[in-house]
Amino acid sequence: MIMRRRPLLRAAVVGGGAYLADKNAAQRQEERQYAESMQDQRLADLEQQQPVSRVPSQGQPSMVDQLNQLNAMREKGALSDEEFSAAKARLLGG
Repeated sequence: MIMRRRPLLRAAVVGGGAYLADKNAAQRQEERQYAESMQDQRLADLEQQQPVSRVPSQGQPSMVDQLNQLNAMREKGALSDEEFSAAKARLLGG
């Protein structure tokens, strides 16, 4: 009986080691999938918070472009400081 126990003990040790290695690999895979799903959820939440359109429509220049254009006109002398201030206030809604 003693001779037979050693192969069984060896098989149990090898099998137990393989079981633990597989269990750890499965747990790491599950953690990776959870982290990816959480990242996907955070990205989806951020996308919902963003305005619908970040790029202005092609027909309307952005506010920054309009302000730069007004400033360029003032620097060329086409607008006085008062006219520039009034146009800027209109553009900014004030």
